Amino acid sequence: MVIRKAIFSTLGAALFTLLLTPTTFAQNLPTHAELRGVLKEIAAEDNGGAGANLWATVVDRDGMVKAVVFSGEERGDQWPGSRLIAAQKANTANAFSLPERALSTANLYSAVQPGGSLYGLQFSNPVDPAVAYAGASADIGLENDPMVDRKIGGVDVFGGGLALYNSEGELLGALGVSGDNSCTDHNVAWKVRHRLNLDNIPEGVSPAGDDNIVYDIDPRDDTSRSGWGHPECSPEATRIAVQLAETRPTGPQP
Repeated sequence: MVIRKAIFSTLGAALFTLLLTPTTFAQNLPTHAELRGVLKEIAAEDNGGAGANLWATVVDRDGMVKAVVFSGEERGDQWPGSRLIAAQKANTANAFSLPERALSTANLYSAVQPGGSLYGLQFSNPVDPAVAYAGASADIGLENDPMVDRKIGGVDVFGGGLALYNSEGELLGALGVSGDNSCTDHNVAWKVRHRLNLDNIPEGVSPAGDDNIVYDIDPRDDTSRSGWGHPECSPEATRIAVQLAETRPTGPQP
């Protein structure tokens, strides 16, 4: 009888804990160690920028921050302000991507300009300052970064944010990278996503049918021919973007 009561007590406690645990979409997202390791490797490559250290943030499909990392040895080795920008980019790419279509933050630049199809989007979904500036500075960028398991919010509309899709094409959340120019941030994010095998996207708005950065702004009138264009940062960053690995298609293939 004592053993039976103990078993039921244990099962009841487990069920109670399960019922109180919020459902998230964090499955198959990279861990802090995985994300940091890949970011450090990619940041050491030629990405078309100044070679600066970078921040990277991953959010799940609920917009909950799951990992915050930096590529340098210490948190001060990269722009402190880019920690929050990386988080906002991740939030943006997740918030405006769908299971059937991915939108990178780079794709949003022209669309949110005056007269663009999404003008005003950049003023929606503000950052939660209580999350952005919470916690001890010593924990920033670590596994227990104060943003982890909290919703940051925010919208950024330049390169560096990409939605994350697993090998089954499921939209899991998004990645944000910041710390160099926005074109380089995009290139780094693209490489990190590819290395993590989370670039199995259905389709996007770029000419290639993915969510790569689009360089089609006419300098004569600063208008994007597609409506999804991003300014060029440097010839080198543009060259690298054109040569980035193709995304992995999902669904039945010919």
